[in-house]
Amino acid sequence: MMRTRLIAGNWKMHKTVAEAVEFVNDFRQAMPSSTAIDILLAPPFVSLFAIHQTMTANDRFTLAGQNLHWEKEGAFTGEISGPMLKALGCTFVLVGHSERRQLFGESNADVNNKVNAALEHGLGPIVCIGETLEERDAGKTQAIVKDQLLKGLSGLSAEKVSKITIAYEPVWAIGTGRAATIEQAEEVHTFIRATLTSEWGREVQDVRILYGGSVGPQNAEALFGCAEIDGALIGKACLDPATFAKICSLAVSAST
Repeated sequence: MMRTRLIAGNWKMHKTVAEAVEFVNDFRQAMPSSTAIDILLAPPFVSLFAIHQTMTANDRFTLAGQNLHWEKEGAFTGEISGPMLKALGCTFVLVGHSERRQLFGESNADVNNKVNAALEHGLGPIVCIGETLEERDAGKTQAIVKDQLLKGLSGLSAEKVSKITIAYEPVWAIGTGRAATIEQAEEVHTFIRATLTSEWGREVQDVRILYGGSVGPQNAEALFGCAEIDGALIGKACLDPATFAKICSLAVSAST
């Protein structure tokens, strides 16, 4: 079954509000008009409102938050809730990105709480999982990925899991220029798919599994040629509108 590819750009902590609006205006001119793929932008929180204000019904992209808190509101200085993201036009939210896990100590339990909160407020969680270089060299890739997947989605019904997107991002390939080989990526994606089916059945067969980790125009075409790779979560290469549009165009070509 063909799943619609999703190309998501995670801007991380880049671009002022003015730069964000300029990016979007430039991207509109360069992006493919095809409806064969879904396109997602995840700018910093401070730029969501400005971008949302420029959007029209003709725009071929949607917005995502880079993170959320699991509570609806409260005394959580510096945090952002699901309803806040929803009000800014977000349809998705990143959960458990490796930088959140490594730099800010997010646990699998935190990820699980955030997944539940996202679903409760009508946001599609993009749950990030992946191993470090040390874990891969020790032969622990599948064990780590399975542990993060099952604990992050713990207690969820198949119906809820079917609304989730998984992003496999080997930590050792993020921003390093060292992408996983096509064979490495496909092997882990196949394992994730098998794990999802084993735990939740055929009801979750349409869950999209994205690859993230030094994706660029140079390797996107080969990645999108793999049946088990349903798109990409892109970091550095999404910061230039022309480069991001090129990757989107390659995804369209692979989908038509």
